[in-house]
Amino acid sequence: SLPPNRQPNSTMRSLAVSSLLVASASAFSTAPRSYTGLVSTVSQQQSSLSMLPTNNNNEDSFYPFPSTESSSNFRLDAKPPTSNDEVTDGSADLRQLLGVKGAAGSEDIWKIRLQLTKPVTWIPLVWGVMCGAAASGNYHWIWNPFDPNDRDVMLGLEDTAKGFVAMILAGPFLTGYTQTINDWYDREIDAINEPYRPIPSGAISEGQVIFQIWFLLLGGLGIAYGLDVWAGHDFPTVLALSIFGSWVSYIYSAPPLKLKQNGWAGNYALGCSYISLPWWCGQAVFGELDRPVYFILPILYSIAGLGIAIVNDFKSVEGDRQMGLNSLPVAFGIDGAKYICAGSVTLTQLGVAAYLYSIGETNYAAGLLALLLPQIYFQATLLLPDPVANDVKYQASSQPFFVFGILATALCLGHHDFTA
Repeated sequence: SLPPNRQPNSTMRSLAVSSLLVASASAFSTAPRSYTGLVSTVSQQQSSLSMLPTNNNNEDSFYPFPSTESSSNFRLDAKPPTSNDEVTDGSADLRQLLGVKGAAGSEDIWKIRLQLTKPVTWIPLVWGVMCGAAASGNYHWIWNPFDPNDRDVMLGLEDTAKGFVAMILAGPFLTGYTQTINDWYDREIDAINEPYRPIPSGAISEGQVIFQIWFLLLGGLGIAYGLDVWAGHDFPTVLALSIFGSWVSYIYSAPPLKLKQNGWAGNYALGCSYISLPWWCGQAVFGELDRPVYFILPILYSIAGLGIAIVNDFKSVEGDRQMGLNSLPVAFGIDGAKYICAGSVTLTQLGVAAYLYSIGETNYAAGLLALLLPQIYFQATLLLPDPVANDVKYQASSQPFFVFGILATALCLGHHDFTA
């Protein structure tokens, strides 16, 4: 059965959110690096964000996002190739909508807008919101087949609606904002490496892109505040989390910080954004972030997420090195980075399992270890022997066990009686 509802405590909530911001921000270091392999007409100084408005007559320039003409001398005159290596298995149109490689071309502006948000990347955030709702211990089913005391249809419908809105916030709006702004600041590199992408190919204008960035950001913050009102929060916890997450997304992609240029900061920012922030959002909508464990365990899983993010860097190590991107495979070599990857994923989950065991949740601890064993096996057989050749296969084989481990941990927290 579910534990009794906790009463809101505005002081504890304010302290918790403040601790979140301080703890997460401390993980990032300011380590800007210039691109060394890019064409000489592009420099980091030219493309850096100017925080003050400038005299600019370009109607497609929206402060604080500089247009191509005002931010650098690099012209986005790349022409889209006739094919984009479009797949022939019938999935090209779907790939275009999901924002993945092998996509079909399209002149439909709404399909192009959707492609910029990369819907395939919404899934981890939606899962994170679901885990947060489970960790709250206060999510009600419409009709729970396992608990006769949890069959209030109207309450279940309301919670279902809350959860759906929280997923819309985390996925289409804030993840869509993150992906669009990332493509905006990568437009000069994409003009060289992937000229068929919507922005460098000219399929969508700069003004349309910047409008989309602002629409998704402000729309997301509006939804976040609405969720706070709906949940009856004295302090706008969901809004605070959304502002912080949007700021992390901005400094991940934009100069002068551009966290993605630093392996540790960039990969941890990804782990935090994909695991901790949606978890905290889901938990704040349905419960309280009033115990340190609600911060510590998601942060541990974000460290594991750092390891998972490393896998995506192995194949691009040569290009990153030429362009001055200090990814972990560049900094430590492929052999060093693969052990950092495996160690961060394994050790953090062992730490979570040990914590669950220490609070008497032996069944959940055993279940988490059972989900960890296949991950170790795939590390030994795929990741460590050849991380470059086996990166996709390793991710597809190992990650399902990892994400179900996160859900198992969240369910454990939601059902544990911390007052006993």
